[in-house]
Amino acid sequence: MDEIAEVKIVVPHGQPMVSLLGQEDLFLKTVEGAFGCRIVARGNEIDIRGEEEETEKCTRLFEELIELLEEGLVITPENLAVAIEMIKNGEDVKPTEVFKDAVLTAPGGKIIRPKTVGQKRYVELMRKSTIVFSIGPAGTGKTYLALAYAVQCLLDREVDRLLLTRPAVEAGEKLGFLPGDLYQKVDPYLRPLYDALYEMLGAERFHRMNDQDIIEVAPLAYMRGRTLNDSFIILDEAQNTSPEQMKMFLTRLGFGSRAVITGDVTQIDLPKEVSSGLTVVRDILSSIDGVEFAYLDASDVVRHKIVQQIVRAYKEYETHNNAPGQRKDIHERPR
Repeated sequence: MDEIAEVKIVVPHGQPMVSLLGQEDLFLKTVEGAFGCRIVARGNEIDIRGEEEETEKCTRLFEELIELLEEGLVITPENLAVAIEMIKNGEDVKPTEVFKDAVLTAPGGKIIRPKTVGQKRYVELMRKSTIVFSIGPAGTGKTYLALAYAVQCLLDREVDRLLLTRPAVEAGEKLGFLPGDLYQKVDPYLRPLYDALYEMLGAERFHRMNDQDIIEVAPLAYMRGRTLNDSFIILDEAQNTSPEQMKMFLTRLGFGSRAVITGDVTQIDLPKEVSSGLTVVRDILSSIDGVEFAYLDASDVVRHKIVQQIVRAYKEYETHNNAPGQRKDIHERPR
């Protein structure tokens, strides 16, 4: 039987206990359930009693939460759940290191930060690498964090231009059958990128930069034949590129440029006879310095909690029903 331990934590008087423990002690009850400890709060003191190992983890968690509050951050049910998982799993990165990392301050003061361990590692890879592939399911922040980091690089004058591109249709970019001119044809495919840029720059500033060609949003087909210097280039929905298109895109990189390629290999819309450029690129480029791969999974989903459960359910289904001839995905982190 494990030893029983007791620990007392003294919370600095400047911190309201409700911020730490939650309304009606909701956060306290969540922590009790996660670690199986008995937690009693009196005044500015927290008494923890339980099995020694769990009590130690619970103590570390409260120390991290207090540090977050002292940094001016707010504890929410979402980041509390992430912090608990990090402590329980013995992650080598501290919750405070994840939640304090500011990628971009948007108009209105909103600070865009990583919200999970996987997102933190992804941001760190973007900071040190020339090309980063971000592979994971919907809702993991692949494109959003890439855009935020690219905008910050643009504002810091680390690059002169920001270029965003996507495969324009589900299969082969055949735009001719769609009504309207070029921009009307591709607008539905690029609209999510515009929406994120409006949030990060403000609509007026975005349109001014767009008019000056500082920011360009274009379909992937229009990258052919170009060389892009001093640019930050993001290829979104890369699972819908062919190997030839992926090679074409990667060879557009000029001097002083960087690229992030994002995609979800569980949502490939190409014809079955066409391989996805994203599923083969790791085998081709994994040994090249300056090229890194960030793998995000259901634990990195930052949408409604049910989305995490949906992603896991689909993954389990695909694992048990992966018939011969089906596309194989590469969205799991290498062990």
